[in-house]
Amino acid sequence: MLRKYVPDPSHVVDYEPLEIDENLSYVERPVEVLAREVKTLRNKQIPLVKVLWRNHRVEEATWEREDDMRSRYPELFEE
Repeated sequence: MLRKYVPDPSHVVDYEPLEIDENLSYVERPVEVLAREVKTLRNKQIPLVKVLWRNHRVEEATWEREDDMRSRYPELFEE
């Protein structure tokens, strides 16, 4: 059964402003690498990294090929 919402000041949603281009799109930027994994196929091993993207929650992190991420975002792998 639905109930009437009781306003509470602690229910405020915190958000970061989003920079939107003229064509109403925005650029995805990685924030950090959360995990590493090696996917083994029949005769090939593919290194993967789990990437957290800006303006996304941890649950929305995606697995990407490590070599692709290193070539596009080398600053992400600097230590």
